[in-house]
Amino acid sequence: MGRRGFWWTVAVVVVLAASFLLSPFGLRLPGRFLVRAADPIRAEFAVVLAGDSQGLRIVKAAELVKAGYVPKVLVSGPSGLYGEYESEPEIRFAVRQGFPESWFIPFHNQANSTTEEAAAIAAKLREWRISRVDIVTSDYHTRRAGAEFRKFAHGIDFRMVAAPDHDFRADTWWKTRQSRKTFAIEWMKTVASWAGI
Repeated sequence: MGRRGFWWTVAVVVVLAASFLLSPFGLRLPGRFLVRAADPIRAEFAVVLAGDSQGLRIVKAAELVKAGYVPKVLVSGPSGLYGEYESEPEIRFAVRQGFPESWFIPFHNQANSTTEEAAAIAAKLREWRISRVDIVTSDYHTRRAGAEFRKFAHGIDFRMVAAPDHDFRADTWWKTRQSRKTFAIEWMKTVASWAGI
């Protein structure tokens, strides 16, 4: 193959690859990659990770209590949300949705990242001698959060349970501005986590 033939081949391959990656099927792949969740297990606690301003994570955890999977929900609450720990308004939201306040245990912490949150929660679970938990977070956050918990939760059997998110759909993430934003931020955080940043 001559030089000209080589560059024509490269151009065709690039066009075909771009066509695949920009097709709905190709675009779904990186969206689906972010989601690594499982069905809940019967456990000692559900744990709600911080970072959800819609209340969907805590509602999902409350539904696990209602369905008999867990008796209680540990609600992670970093500080800094208008002078409150995040768990406080989150629990109030769940109570307004009709769930008993007694189902929820606030866990105040100073975590500034999923890594710090996973370390703090894993330490608390070991302190309480908890060995089985369902960890509830937004679907797009399940892969990265699960990877962080595997670093710290040695000896704890856990499942990453996905809560839906109004602003993200793995199969159609490119169709709305907010979903594109969620996708881009989560991918940046995922790559940073891989790089150890």
